[in-house]
Amino acid sequence: MLQQVDKGKGKRKNRYFKMGICWGSPADNPTPSTTGHLSSVISQTTSNSATSRGSNISQNSGFSASSGDMSFSNGQILPTPNLKIFSFAELKSATKNFRPDMVLGEGGFGKVFKGWLDEKAPGKSGSGTLIAVKKLNSESLQGFEEWQSEVNFLGRVSHPNLVRLLGYCWEDQELLLVYEFMQKGSLENHLFGRGSTVQSLEWNVRLKIAIGAAKGLSFLHTSDKQVIYRDFKASNILLDGSYTAKISDFGLAKLGPSASRSHVTTRVMGTYGYAAPEYVATGHLYVKSDVYGFGVVLVEILTGLRALDPNRPSGQHNLVDWVKPYLSERRKLKNIMDRGLDGKYPSKAAFRIGQLALKCLAPEPKNRPSMKEVVETLELIESTNEKPAEPRNRSARHTTRRHGQQPLHRRSSLAPKHEAGTAYQNAPRVR
Repeated sequence: MLQQVDKGKGKRKNRYFKMGICWGSPADNPTPSTTGHLSSVISQTTSNSATSRGSNISQNSGFSASSGDMSFSNGQILPTPNLKIFSFAELKSATKNFRPDMVLGEGGFGKVFKGWLDEKAPGKSGSGTLIAVKKLNSESLQGFEEWQSEVNFLGRVSHPNLVRLLGYCWEDQELLLVYEFMQKGSLENHLFGRGSTVQSLEWNVRLKIAIGAAKGLSFLHTSDKQVIYRDFKASNILLDGSYTAKISDFGLAKLGPSASRSHVTTRVMGTYGYAAPEYVATGHLYVKSDVYGFGVVLVEILTGLRALDPNRPSGQHNLVDWVKPYLSERRKLKNIMDRGLDGKYPSKAAFRIGQLALKCLAPEPKNRPSMKEVVETLELIESTNEKPAEPRNRSARHTTRRHGQQPLHRRSSLAPKHEAGTAYQNAPRVR
């Protein structure tokens, strides 16, 4: 449930809604607040001085600096952040003075702007390197803590399936983060967007995205200091020009348990519909809590439906609760597959992914597969190279409703107005 936080005697009570940021294209209509983020307000705010924050950005890093430069499959973790420090003036120029028409998204942290970096022609539109600049709202309650977490975690990891944090800016009260620009935007936009400029993803592309995202999580889980991502969802999976999936937004990343423990206990922070049940109920966070979130995203990829949607009929608001019975039988699974696929998908492969999703969604963490096992299973499915089926002629009744649903609106509430597929989009989180 949503927490109401009393910020002190005599001060007003505040219900703190946190929305992740989208980067790519302007957006309208905020995502319904029922998909949310649970937790209490952070104690440290951006009113602290630069001195009190200190220059030791990596001081609270979750990794052991003495561990050295550690290499893993196609990725590495550095002992300290390796980031460029940008000046505020440089980013102001890159975003044309943070002009409103450069806004790609907005959330509790602040706004994200599109920008160009070009030393030779800093003011020339369309030239240089495209970037996404996340700028802290001075009134944000979550700001500095998550800004620091992004720097400490994402600033130290390098992997093909993790979004690159290029650098940061910290001048006076200004806090900014600079990321690589992801041309195709978020998985969320492609699955739930609508309009003539938003095209449904083909089956092979969906499978490629699932594998890439799984590899990103597996990398984090298998590092010497296990990292629990804690907020895995479709809006945090971004896509480059060739639809390579990259995980973004490390504001909630947490170090995994020590060898002598199975979990860490922490404030409950995540996104409704994706957060693992044991974590929501007890605050006990397991590495396999991320696996549950991955299972939810697999179901979204299969169905083209949001994890939570209060506009669906009663009993169907929570996607996982509703479709679980359909995942165990191939005949039933057919009834909930995304209509955007137009029947063009391999039924055996879809069923195997449904089975994998069920394993990831197991109530007990110990019964869920590791992300390494998930990657292996998905790659095995891909290697079978089963050809997508050709759809049969459909009757009119199949083109209107299914399972008593209202007609599906295939648009994210944060869907871009222009440049479809270029938005970094995150569902709202409530702390």
